[in-house]
Amino acid sequence: MAKEKQVFFCKECGYESAKWLGQCPGCRQWNTFVEEKITVGAKSSSVKKTLVAPTSILKVTTADESRIKTDIGELDRVLGGGIVKGSLVLVGGDPGIGKSTILLQMCKKLVDKDVEVLYVSGEESLSQIKMRAGRIGTFDKDMMLLCDNDMDNISSAIQKSNAEVVVIDSIQTMVVDEVGSAPGTVTQVREVTSRLMQLAKQNNVAIFIVGHVTKEGTVAGPRTLEHMVDSVLYFEGQWF
Repeated sequence: MAKEKQVFFCKECGYESAKWLGQCPGCRQWNTFVEEKITVGAKSSSVKKTLVAPTSILKVTTADESRIKTDIGELDRVLGGGIVKGSLVLVGGDPGIGKSTILLQMCKKLVDKDVEVLYVSGEESLSQIKMRAGRIGTFDKDMMLLCDNDMDNISSAIQKSNAEVVVIDSIQTMVVDEVGSAPGTVTQVREVTSRLMQLAKQNNVAIFIVGHVTKEGTVAGPRTLEHMVDSVLYFEGQWF
């Protein structure tokens, strides 16, 4: 039977504790613990696990692996020469700094090169994404859009599509039903990221996830995610 319990998480590193602590034993930061209520024992029986068999290292080939060029010079440079298939990349930064815009611009350049792209938004409607895309330039080739925040639906869409690159905007809006806490909490962010990582590796899909940070730096998501993803791209701006 499902039960609700109260736990405390460090919003810097995700350390879990049964009680509030002034200093985190994990990252040694002060006053970083936040309270969350989670539901335990609420596993859905409808969730099917995929069994993955071990593979001989002698059968694994890397010589033919090539990076997908975005044709955005600085983005390709910080990605080490382009997008690596099967990678999970966090794009973090303050709201409004341009994370979604540059990723949509990247998507446009990718579809122009016949790369299959799936753009998933939990924050904007289809018409809002279309209007923002219009400000970037005309999309001459097709790109798939999905406006949803349910991870079961998103996982199914990724597996059914032929997408080589997926954008999740943003990680704080995504929800796993089996986790009994609100979107954007440490528990939800950690579970969603874990599922996206599994999807990226098993389906050889490059996934970009957007993570917002408030001006006070209080959102736990990006800091917790840094330890789970393959690469972190962090946007910073200075106003004069």
